[in-house]
Amino acid sequence: MGVDYYNILKVNRNATGDDLRKAYRRLAMLWHPDKHRGDKQIAEAKFKEISEAYDVLSNRQRREIYDEYGEEGLKGMPVSSSRRTTPCSTASKVPTNFQFNPRNAEDIFAEAFQNDFDSEYMPRSNPTREQTDSSQGSHNHPQKAPTIERKLACTLEELYKGTTRKLKISRNVRNSNGQYVPQSEILVIDIKPGWKKGTKITFPRMGNEEANVIPADIVFVLDEKPHDVYSRSSNDLIVRRKISLGEALGGTTVRLQTLDGRDLAIPLTCVVSPGHELLIAKEGMPIAREPGSKGDLKIKFDVIFPSSLTEEQRASIRNVLCC
Repeated sequence: MGVDYYNILKVNRNATGDDLRKAYRRLAMLWHPDKHRGDKQIAEAKFKEISEAYDVLSNRQRREIYDEYGEEGLKGMPVSSSRRTTPCSTASKVPTNFQFNPRNAEDIFAEAFQNDFDSEYMPRSNPTREQTDSSQGSHNHPQKAPTIERKLACTLEELYKGTTRKLKISRNVRNSNGQYVPQSEILVIDIKPGWKKGTKITFPRMGNEEANVIPADIVFVLDEKPHDVYSRSSNDLIVRRKISLGEALGGTTVRLQTLDGRDLAIPLTCVVSPGHELLIAKEGMPIAREPGSKGDLKIKFDVIFPSSLTEEQRASIRNVLCC
């Protein structure tokens, strides 16, 4: 028998075009690779399999050949005698000029969401109101619903190390009975080290399903939560540190914990003037487009002057600093 397209779409062998399209839409949305970024290879294979099944069964000629000869006759392979039915079958011989070439799965996906039901398989009498409305709308291309944008706030640690977020959404989807019902789904976002505020992650057509409307894209826009110690400027990290006048003149050690948990001890051996900036190379944020590379860490100093001095302290300073 080879591939069982009916089983792949979870429909029976008497399924109408309406049944096929509903089944395909539901499964294609479930297995679209953009929704499975963690195991994309598996999802791509499943999505391709579902799309090929729909492409065959939604076409009258391909379906008749598949029903008569199975995958063998459909794809030009030698046909086993056990596959042939009665001599009077309308598809008793595969057309010599027939050639089935599987199409791009994304093209099939786009068509299934933009076109109405295949008229070849629609009932010829007693149409339901839903079917009538669909046929009347077949002259107009459905409009896509406006994009839905949501903020995705991340800590600086998450943007430094990378993380995975799983977000639960609820949306209306069309079931096999043609009704729109609420359904919960989990969207997985793999945040890469170094991603910046404003980065957009798009999940195509994951908005509500409704008649004659292409579901909206859901777009998550990365936002950055404030950090107690660090701020970010592109790929660089910035720290502001207050030191006393004595430390600025006599030296000290600046201690920091990095965003990935390491301890840094940075000695100050030079005189630090107000507004001085110390640059520590390659201790900034990871650079998303250059794996292994990092920006810089910049420490900006504020020197705190004493509010008052005794006469003895002033004399000591004059003796040390004045020629």
